[in-house]
Amino acid sequence: MIAGLVAAMLASASTWFYINQILRAQQLADAAVHNRPRGNLSDLYPRWLGARELLLHHRNPYSADITREIQRGYYGRPLDPSRPDDPKDQQGFAYPAYVVFLLAPTVGLPFETVMNGFRWLLIALAAASAWLWLRVVHWKISCVAMFTLAVLMVGWLPMVQGIKLQQLSLLVAGLVAVCGAWLAAGQFFLAGVFLAFATIKPQLAWPLVLWLLAWAASDWRSRRWLVIGFGLVMALLLGGAEVLLPAWPRMFLAGLSQYHAYTQNQSVLVWLFGSVLGRVLEVLSVTACAACVWRVRAESASTAAFGRAFALVLALTVLIVPMFAPYNQVLLVPAILVLVRDAISGEPVLPIVRLARMIGGILVIWPWIATLGVTLSYPWITPAVRERVWPMPFYSNFLVPVFIFGLALLGFWLAPPPILREGAAAE
Repeated sequence: MIAGLVAAMLASASTWFYINQILRAQQLADAAVHNRPRGNLSDLYPRWLGARELLLHHRNPYSADITREIQRGYYGRPLDPSRPDDPKDQQGFAYPAYVVFLLAPTVGLPFETVMNGFRWLLIALAAASAWLWLRVVHWKISCVAMFTLAVLMVGWLPMVQGIKLQQLSLLVAGLVAVCGAWLAAGQFFLAGVFLAFATIKPQLAWPLVLWLLAWAASDWRSRRWLVIGFGLVMALLLGGAEVLLPAWPRMFLAGLSQYHAYTQNQSVLVWLFGSVLGRVLEVLSVTACAACVWRVRAESASTAAFGRAFALVLALTVLIVPMFAPYNQVLLVPAILVLVRDAISGEPVLPIVRLARMIGGILVIWPWIATLGVTLSYPWITPAVRERVWPMPFYSNFLVPVFIFGLALLGFWLAPPPILREGAAAE
């Protein structure tokens, strides 16, 4: 156990070293060569500035004027369409207007203070999510193992990238984890409250929202407080945003459409298999996931079957959401935990399943292997070598969601609901 903790510390430290000393150096060098602007580069900044201007000065955060002001802070200057090497991402306020309510306590503070505080909040959430996700999937482990998992979470490449970029995806993942933990504890109203707040990034929340609403409807009498909590908070968020900025949904949808147009975001499946086959696979993935979770709609939130369904829906989300940034993979954690538990359970499986699990495991730990190797080689890495080796930790980026979802889907067919209930009771 102690050896595992030491290994986790080394692996996590190597990830942070890689991000701060190798990846950042490469980005600075590339920006200098192409004369690309670099400002605070905080993904929180566009949302914070938009919230500040709306709440304090009643300005429309979706307007072109605010977008240019955001660019001055984020990039250091407004983007110039005549410069071919300027970034394509306009960094507009492409969020629902009600995100300002979460940021309201910070709008009177200097952004540097907000940025530093948010960084530590994300680090704390990363560590705490280890315990939260274990609660969601109903897996009890030792304190040393839990601490080891927390160390790995803080030093996992998708998590570190999200922390460095100050991505709200990590906040959404934390809110979803809290929602799942409250469900496991039987506190449905509180679960609904946190689920509503997680919709600040609708594309990451809607699959889980649909599943949980369907699950609640299957036993309305005992689960209605989930819907009540969710509906009440959503009504307050939507209504409050409408008071602050009338007709904001139209502006949000227009901004979101522009965002996808200039970033050309695609899902993992579309990126891997092309537009036509990728879309077909998305539909098949949604259908297969729906068929699986529908089988366990009667399961209580206190069972392993429910935790498995929760994890599967989040794995589907990462697979089909129209963006493939590594930081979204933090939502894969519960599915990975379920797969690890299955792998060490001792249950007999077919050799092909064992091989698929091994490949999936290698893909998940590959970033640590790569960052550790690059870190140990740092004294001999010249700028020319750095340009060749910096992508190595990201080699498994597109395959991890595919394997994790596929293995999670397979887990449902290998462990039908009665077995899952027995497993939950044994815990």
